[in-house]
Amino acid sequence: MDAPTATKGTTVQNLQKLQITASAPDPAILDLPWSIPLAEWPDEVLAALPRGISRHIVRFVRLSGRVIAIKEIGESVAYREFELLRQLRKLEVPSVVPVGVITGRQDAHGERLEAVLVTEHLQFSLPYRALYSQSLQPTTATRLIDALAVLMVRLHLVGFYWGDVSLSNTLFRRDAETFAAYLVDAETGDLHRTLTPGQRAYDLDLARTNIIGELMDLAAGELLDEEVDEVAIGDRLVERYQELWNTLTDEESFASGDRWRVAARIERLNELGFDVGELDITTDIDGTSVRIQPKVVDAGHHSRRLLRLTGLDVQENQARRLLNDLDSYRAATDRQNDDEEFVAHDWLREVYEHTIQSVPRTMRRKLEAAQLFHEILDHRWFISEQAGHDVPMAEAVASYVEHVLQHRPDEKSLLGLAPGEKDPEDVE
Repeated sequence: MDAPTATKGTTVQNLQKLQITASAPDPAILDLPWSIPLAEWPDEVLAALPRGISRHIVRFVRLSGRVIAIKEIGESVAYREFELLRQLRKLEVPSVVPVGVITGRQDAHGERLEAVLVTEHLQFSLPYRALYSQSLQPTTATRLIDALAVLMVRLHLVGFYWGDVSLSNTLFRRDAETFAAYLVDAETGDLHRTLTPGQRAYDLDLARTNIIGELMDLAAGELLDEEVDEVAIGDRLVERYQELWNTLTDEESFASGDRWRVAARIERLNELGFDVGELDITTDIDGTSVRIQPKVVDAGHHSRRLLRLTGLDVQENQARRLLNDLDSYRAATDRQNDDEEFVAHDWLREVYEHTIQSVPRTMRRKLEAAQLFHEILDHRWFISEQAGHDVPMAEAVASYVEHVLQHRPDEKSLLGLAPGEKDPEDVE
C-alpha cells in the first residue's frame, strides 16, 4: 500500500515513499511520525507500557483504540518475521498478532531510516522483568518456566524451531493460578514440517542457558528471591519439557485385553489440556498386544469446550476453573439431566456475568475478566473457610474488591492515557 497524501508528523515527500505491507491496513497508522527515528518519538504518541529487554528499539503506541508494538529491524528480517508470525497464528500457537511491515522511511534530510515490524500488543500480558518488579512469591520463577515449557512443546509439535528461546522473547498472561506463555519474537525462528531430535535438543539447551543467565541477572539486580536456585530453574525447564513431550508423543504398548488404556491415555492428555485428533493404533500378528501413539494433538481442550458452551475465549487453566464452577452450579441447581448448553447459558448470565458486573467498572480493567472471576472464587473459598460457612457470592465480591482488588496493579494493556482522558471502558 503506497501512502498518497501527507499526514501529521511527516512531509509529503517522505510519506509518499512509505511502503506498508499489512493484511488489513489501518489508515491511522499514517499519522505516526515515521520520518523520526523510533528512539526519538515524542512521549505524546507513546503508550506507557513495561518493556522487556530487546536487541532492537521497541516502542508501544495507542492506535485506533488498541496498542501496537513497533520494532525497528532490518527490512528482510522484518518481512520474514511478519510471515512467520502469520503462519504461527494460523497454526493457533500462542504468539503476538502481526500487523504489518513498513519500509521506505526517510528522515527530514532524506536519509534512510530502518524498516519496522508492527504487531498488536497482547492485552493483560507482561514481560518477565515487569512480573518480578512486583512482590511475587518465590514460586513465580517455577510457574513461568512451566508455562515456557508448554509453549516450547507446542511450537516443536508444529515444527517451529525458535532459535533464541528466552524469557525476554516471551510474554506472560495470568492463567488462573499459573501463567500462559506467548512467543513475542520470531526473528531467529524457522518453520519445518517436523523437527529432528537434534533440533529440539539444541533449542532446549539454548533455552536452559539463556534462562539461567536471565535469572542470574535478576539476582544481581536484587529482583529474585534469595531462595531461588537459577541453575535448578533452568534444569526444571528441561525436565518439564521432556516430561510433557514424552506424554504427548510416546508409543505405549499393552495386552489386547487392556484396551481401556486407550481411553485412559486420551483422558490423561485431556487433563494436560490437549485434545487427541488422531491415534496410530496397531496390533501384532496374533492380536495379543496393542500399540498406540498420538499422531495429532491440539492444545486447548478445556478452553475449546468452554468456548463451545458459553462463547468465552479464555486461557486453558481459566477455562478449567470456570468449567468446574459450571459443574458446581449444575449440581447446586439440580440440573444434571438438563442439556449442558442450556445450563451453561444460565450459568453465564446468572453467575459469571453477574459477578463481573458486580465489580466497580473502574476496577474491572485491573485483570482480565476470567482471571478476575477465578480470583473471586479463590477469595470466596478463603473467607468461607475463615467464617466456617459458605459466604454468598455478593459478599465475597465486596470483600475481594475491598481487601484485594483495589490494591492490585492495573494489568490492562490500555495504559498511558493522556491527563484527564478516560478509558473507553469506563464510559457508561
